Amino acid sequence: MITLTYQYKLKVNKRQKQDIAHILDVGKSVYNYALSERKDWLNSRKCLADRCSLVSEYIIPADEPYPNYFVQAKNLTEAKKFSPILKTVNAQVLQQVLKTLDKAFEQMKSKGFGFPRFKKKIRSFVFPALSKNFLGDGCLNFPQLGKIRIRKSREYPSGFEPKQARIIQKASVFYVSVSFQSPELVPDMTVGKT
Repeated sequence: MITLTYQYKLKVNKRQKQDIAHILDVGKSVYNYALSERKDWLNSRKCLADRCSLVSEYIIPADEPYPNYFVQAKNLTEAKKFSPILKTVNAQVLQQVLKTLDKAFEQMKSKGFGFPRFKKKIRSFVFPALSKNFLGDGCLNFPQLGKIRIRKSREYPSGFEPKQARIIQKASVFYVSVSFQSPELVPDMTVGKT
């Protein structure tokens, strides 16, 4: 399959700008909370068994599972029942935030990157699945945000369908990166003489 990513500038109104800022803020809170959950779990396993610390102790049950992506995504759905702020944001967007954190931990283990840090702000979020009527003439139809006008600097590719969209904030301007995918398969390259 062939994947193309096109970037367009968004023409947001005041309400849409507030909605996007709210999603970014809630995403930052979910990321930081999930990171603190993982840090607390790791620190609770480092405690000495024969004595207590004078500063603090992390009291987490010994049979508590490691808070990986799947455990935290399950806890997120439970938290959405009690938190009205989490209900205002699309669930798939928050799950993508948790996947970003999980990817940071995988890179820390496999590639030797540093321990993930808490975020002061996040600059982007992803809609991983888009509706059939996502593409409009001069506008894009996002879940939860509704129709947002774009500066159509290039035409949509023909024969491709949109798979995911990432809204990015650069300074005070918003952009969207739309990933288009072709259903056609690309043949493998043959090596050597045929």
